[in-house]
Amino acid sequence: MRKIAVMLLALLAVCLMAPAAFAQESSAAVHATNWVAITSGFAMAVASAGCGYAQAKATSSACESFARNPGAAPAIRFAILLALVLIESMALYTFAIIFLKVK
Repeated sequence: MRKIAVMLLALLAVCLMAPAAFAQESSAAVHATNWVAITSGFAMAVASAGCGYAQAKATSSACESFARNPGAAPAIRFAILLALVLIESMALYTFAIIFLKVK
């Protein structure tokens, strides 16, 4: 119980100090870093990884469905194509938002 109380107290201290740290004004001598561009790269990497994983799972499930029920191939094919298009659009929307913000 004591360990949890110490962790919560430390978390509270960090939460109370954070606004003061972010409230500082930047001076001209400090090199300005374009954090939007840096974090945009990470956002695109996460979106691409998520899309790749989702497309792999969807394709795997579709192949299993084809093998189990060949008679339903047209319906499965339509569903998988629609799913792949919607999954890929997530990465394209992420790219478009990043392009507009970094530009």
